[in-house]
Amino acid sequence: MANNIYSVITGTGSYIPSTKVTNADFLSHKFFESTGEPISRPNEEVISKFQQITGINERRYVEDQYVSSDMASFAAEKAIADAGIDKEQLDYIILAHNFGDVKSGSTRVDIVPALAARVKYKLGILNPFTVAYDLPFGCPGWLQALIQANYYIKSGDAKHILVIGSETLSRISDPHDRDSMIYSDGSGAVVLSAVESETPVGILTHVTRTDTAEQVFLLKMDKSFNPEIKDNLYLKMNGRKLYEYALKIVPAAIKMAIDKSGLPITHIERILIHQANEKMDDAIVNRLYELYGIKTRPEFSMPMTISWLGNNSVATLPILFDLIVNKKVDNHPLKAGDHFVFASVGAGMHVNAMVYKMPE
Repeated sequence: MANNIYSVITGTGSYIPSTKVTNADFLSHKFFESTGEPISRPNEEVISKFQQITGINERRYVEDQYVSSDMASFAAEKAIADAGIDKEQLDYIILAHNFGDVKSGSTRVDIVPALAARVKYKLGILNPFTVAYDLPFGCPGWLQALIQANYYIKSGDAKHILVIGSETLSRISDPHDRDSMIYSDGSGAVVLSAVESETPVGILTHVTRTDTAEQVFLLKMDKSFNPEIKDNLYLKMNGRKLYEYALKIVPAAIKMAIDKSGLPITHIERILIHQANEKMDDAIVNRLYELYGIKTRPEFSMPMTISWLGNNSVATLPILFDLIVNKKVDNHPLKAGDHFVFASVGAGMHVNAMVYKMPE
């Protein structure tokens, strides 16, 4: 029986900034409503309610001397070393982000040249056929880049692809918007490689959808809630509508990916979901199991890092996976032969999901 080619993650790496920002660090902030009026409740109450909903106790902000492409190169170096390949063997570098290299003290987007090209330069890769490009796709960008990489490998066009998610949301969030407490910085990377196998392994199935009719501006750039700030644009979200959308769409997309694989939900060991909001993610996974007629999901089905890392957009999934395979997330091992799901939701609005089998 001839072997088939599958796309398998052969190396992982991440960069978690050293600067910790706790919820208490926001006690002195001056928060405003979207109307421009100061929030009347004391910050202690605002922060306590925020923690109850999101599950976030602290987050990481990138060090002043670094930008997103720096973090991406740090994570990439680890992933390449972990894969045990020569960096010159990379056929593609795909870097998912949303705002480019935003420098400390600025909100200006910088994406020329592409961040992937900057990472190739920082890594010292000389091979002209290592194609480097960016993918701006909201928070699901890293997972969508992994889906693209899978197509390159399955077509025979590539053997090794570096897929990175990197973001500095702290530098484009409005300090006068309570939602800014959600955002954080970081980078994660994997090497996806072509592997011959008699049985399916690695990426098995995937699903992506884009909803724009009513949802396109649930996440957008807009002015500060502080009426005294006139010029800069900051990341804004309609939290209530986004929650409703995610709870309706994401479980159905995950189910579609699982059903395409032919696996029963009981064979899925873990749901690795974008670390957006603990309450929302919990509701999404509960709803997924309800779609299969299961009222109580497995106790350890959903590993979370949001309590100490916050939401760093495209970086949440590759960081989470790197931490799990390196046994840095308690009670969430992934062993040979295990099946799990990657899933994400974000600006676009985009939703994607992937079923993956760990190699034997």
